[in-house]
Amino acid sequence: MDFSSLLRLFLPRNCPSCRRPLGEAAGVCSSCLEGWPAQITDASMLRETRIPHLIFLGEYRGGLRRTLAAFKYAGSREVANTLAGPLAARIPGWWALESVVSVPLHPRKQRKRGFNQAEVLAREVAKARGLPFLDTLERTRNTKQQAGLHGREREQNVRAAFKVRSNLTGSVSRSVLLVDDVFTTGSTLKECEQALLEAGVKQVYFMVVAR
Repeated sequence: MDFSSLLRLFLPRNCPSCRRPLGEAAGVCSSCLEGWPAQITDASMLRETRIPHLIFLGEYRGGLRRTLAAFKYAGSREVANTLAGPLAARIPGWWALESVVSVPLHPRKQRKRGFNQAEVLAREVAKARGLPFLDTLERTRNTKQQAGLHGREREQNVRAAFKVRSNLTGSVSRSVLLVDDVFTTGSTLKECEQALLEAGVKQVYFMVVAR
């Protein structure tokens, strides 16, 4: 047992999903993680054609919602390490991914929170797949939180709110994985995808923890 594992035995930490003691486990207990098998879907608002394009773990409710809250607001980065494994393993080879990007926070919001949860997750997924992470997307406006908006309001809130810092050329931009924490209407992901395509990306696939 290494020092970090030994230390966990003496820390009063609980699984953010079921709230049972974690013991040696990190992030999320194995029982909860097994209940969220990574899925891939060909049906979402992101695509009109039925081609598998979105990977996720489960619905945004119950234990998975509590887990994301612990990650997003309490700064539990161990959660990202735990969730990235099954998500990365579900990526099909035929996607032929060449890089990973994340949905960005506005700089002001990121300074306040201290980190971007989507970026932390994306970096872990990229590491698991041996892919480069590209810190290239930028949020140009400090938009309202999508959680308090509905339908058309969400679309208007994030319209033209993202840009790529420089045109993406070369092999790393042919097929890109775009990562976020939650998918609801897809407005944010679609706007980010549009910015990537305009910058030279050929194909965008998507990954979220919950939808």
